Amino acid sequence: MKATSFVAITTLLTVLLSVSGFAQKKAETSPDTSLMRVNSTLQSYSFLRPWEKGAPTPRRGLGAILEGNLVLTTAELTVNSTYIELEHPTTGQKVPAKIIGRDYEANLALLAPASDNSVFDGTVAVPINDSVKGGETIEAWQIEDNGDGVKTEVEVLRASVGRYFVDRSILLTYEVKGSLQARANSFTLPVFKDGGLVGLLLSYDSKEQTSAILPATVINKFLADLDDGNYAGFPNIGISYSQMLDGQLRKFTGVKEDGGVFIRSARKDGSAGKAGVEAGDVLMAINGHAIDSRGNYQHEKFGKINFSHIVRGEAKVGDTLKFDVVRDGEKKSIDVKLARKLPGDYLIDPYMYDRGPKYVIFGGLIFQELTLPYLKSWGGKWNTQAPFKLVHANSSPKKYEDEGRTKLVFLSNVLKTPATLGYENLGGVILTEVNGKEIKNINDLSKAFAAAPEKGIHRIEFEGYPKVIFVDDNVSKQINLQLIQYGITELERLK
Repeated sequence: MKATSFVAITTLLTVLLSVSGFAQKKAETSPDTSLMRVNSTLQSYSFLRPWEKGAPTPRRGLGAILEGNLVLTTAELTVNSTYIELEHPTTGQKVPAKIIGRDYEANLALLAPASDNSVFDGTVAVPINDSVKGGETIEAWQIEDNGDGVKTEVEVLRASVGRYFVDRSILLTYEVKGSLQARANSFTLPVFKDGGLVGLLLSYDSKEQTSAILPATVINKFLADLDDGNYAGFPNIGISYSQMLDGQLRKFTGVKEDGGVFIRSARKDGSAGKAGVEAGDVLMAINGHAIDSRGNYQHEKFGKINFSHIVRGEAKVGDTLKFDVVRDGEKKSIDVKLARKLPGDYLIDPYMYDRGPKYVIFGGLIFQELTLPYLKSWGGKWNTQAPFKLVHANSSPKKYEDEGRTKLVFLSNVLKTPATLGYENLGGVILTEVNGKEIKNINDLSKAFAAAPEKGIHRIEFEGYPKVIFVDDNVSKQINLQLIQYGITELERLK
């Protein structure tokens, strides 16, 4: 009896101490002690005038303090940054910051002081809480100008898979509802439950009073990947698909059972394409998770959610997943080893941050490698306002990839010079050859112009009209010297 009583008392004391410690930790963790202001100066590159950069612009946000004097914030807050600093929310002490890790696809950045750690004096690191469920109430934390902390309750409606900062990056999000007031540093807001970080605010719709939250599931994966010093990023499989709700499509594919999605395309250099997944296959399951006709599977915690979460949210680069497909009415299982394709590995870069567009200027002719940011420079309706052939190439790159091109070089603009008389209105045309040599990237073009042409005249060929133009080598090089004197400091950027 005495032994039993002693064990019971000891257990009770342990529980009480644990509860007391948790309550103390919860009390210490608050906006004014566990958040850090992040101030950055951003300077974006120009894609219409590729030798220039835009004016520096300031941006302020918040980050959550993690163990080891680290601050977690969104990558969007640091994009194209020339300077980043951490600022204590109450004392105002500031220190330059350095980036420990950053992933634009996951929209996450991990920062640390460049030198002095005293900015963390009096602060409390927060744990990461991945226990959020639908219907729960969580808190968005903010800091007033005077340093006071503000907590705003929001309700978790559901988990889904949605777009992040990068257009083509699809990852898990929480949809929450609640009114958030605009305050200082409201660009990035950490979100908490029971004193633990559950995510970062991605967007806010003031009309609907709904927000998208980057969840702890993604944060944990990002931090674990950084931990070994060899960041691999989030894998992708390189397919596009259609829902299988149409009876005629199901009949055409020979799929008799319910579920599955129709694979419209599988990039040959993507994870799925390399493994043997083909356009026309019907994807029925991944790793035993059945996929319905809308592309969802049943997640044990989140309910119905898009199958991309199996790949990007649960697996990692180097993992092998089993894809069950139906091809020509026959069932097949394909082992797909996951990889990540870097933005620079695409024919047309889907995003370009912290680096400028590659270009060559020769005698007033401005050539660039085509990127999605260039197309978006034409405004919100770029898909109808940018040059049609370039927009079409972006949506259908396979033809150019099959030609062996690593990048798509085009004439973007023409400066009025003695070397370009008659060509002033040209632009938006895809380059094929210079002096009989194929141009597969901007480096090929630079080498072609550097070589002495036949009879001192460069022959430049395009995919369409005007098909061929000619420029004088000597005159163009003299113009290049004048362009440098008049403010274009770099005639080419090849890296």
